[in-house]
Amino acid sequence: MAKTLTAAAVAKLKPEKVRREIPDGACQGLYLVIQPSGVKSFAYRFRQPKRTAAKLGKPAKITLGRVDIFGTEVADPAIGGPLTLAAARKLATELSHRRARGEDIIASRRQEKDERAAQNGKTFGGAVFDFITQYAKPNTRRWQEQARLLGIREAVDGTLEMIPKGLAERWQDTPLATISVDDVFGVVDEAREKGVPGLERRAKGSSESRALAMRAALSVMFGWAVDRRRISVNPVIAVARPTAAKARDRVLADAEIKNFWKSSGDEWPQVTAVLRLLLLTGQRLNEVSEITRGELSADFSLWTIPGSRTKNGREHLVPLPPLAQQIVKQFVPDSAGLSDADKNAFVFSMDGEHAPAIGSKIKARLDAAMNAPAWRFHDLRRTAVTGMNEIGIQPDVVELCVNHVSGHKAGVAGTYDRSKKLAERRAAFERWASHVAGVVSDSDRKENNVIPIGEAR
Repeated sequence: MAKTLTAAAVAKLKPEKVRREIPDGACQGLYLVIQPSGVKSFAYRFRQPKRTAAKLGKPAKITLGRVDIFGTEVADPAIGGPLTLAAARKLATELSHRRARGEDIIASRRQEKDERAAQNGKTFGGAVFDFITQYAKPNTRRWQEQARLLGIREAVDGTLEMIPKGLAERWQDTPLATISVDDVFGVVDEAREKGVPGLERRAKGSSESRALAMRAALSVMFGWAVDRRRISVNPVIAVARPTAAKARDRVLADAEIKNFWKSSGDEWPQVTAVLRLLLLTGQRLNEVSEITRGELSADFSLWTIPGSRTKNGREHLVPLPPLAQQIVKQFVPDSAGLSDADKNAFVFSMDGEHAPAIGSKIKARLDAAMNAPAWRFHDLRRTAVTGMNEIGIQPDVVELCVNHVSGHKAGVAGTYDRSKKLAERRAAFERWASHVAGVVSDSDRKENNVIPIGEAR
């Protein structure tokens, strides 16, 4: 006989390598489902009505909802919402009563879902999920940022969920057609002055960048809704576009480059590698931190960034200078004969599964060690571009090195240059790396320009 589940047991039960279903002895048909990922939910199992006297009905299941880890009890729990053990028992008992009255609860659930789907498509809460799954996720490289602005995040198991106190939760049941220009202006202004709803505020004071990002996310979503005839007018159009932040011109001086290189050596080796490659290659932070083994050539002399990972969607070839190769080789001893799984593995992963997170805590330690005027990680890219130009590298080659698209390489000529000037790019990266090595080396090592990464802890 199944044991009676308790709230404490539900919280303490651990996941295993395979999916588990644990029956509740106190409520017939109720099961606690534990996924290998650790996600817990409640399900109701039963048999459908008999088709003949001789045959039992087919087994069926209704997922009731995820376990409410906060233990918040509600008077009227609903299928699909977070549930405590008591709430799950209440729902399971109600379903059993409906079955006892002869109701086909599977057919009823299907009808309820269809009606809810039709209604949800007209509300902000339903539309935002459709927008993310149908448009943003398939078409936007950094769709997670767009989703968070709208109040949606990706859960541990890969599904989408609302961010507590986020915009999707706030406007969950609000019909799209009733959201006015004033409503949109209010949210954009809130993002500017107080921060994005549901998200931690990173910077104090007013922020035009936050307001600009929020307006952009709302504009794309409501534009999508207009295209699909869910609404007739995009209310964001009448909201003035926030002033774009002034273009930054911060470039690290040679003394700051030397301090940065030395300070980066105090981080974990994987973090040190990412930070130094940012300076040596001039590529974007996500591009560097998320390098996979399959993107590197067998001899480590060429790094190919696929279009799916670049800002402009174009494949980008980065010839790695010897100093950069030396850094990479410490984490990928041999890139030949890799399996498909190995090719997709992150080079600088610290846990074997994820790319390293280079965030505010690392930046704060660097700032404390460097004691330099305010700078950002992206300023390392600008430093590389400016430095390459200052040591005499042609502007069109510099733009090719960092995957810029401008007048120097637009149109057919640009397509030709991407392959034609690979040798020039390699020479440019080697000259820049040599310059950096000269700046950061101690006087007794300047001749060979080799900087070991082994200084990292």
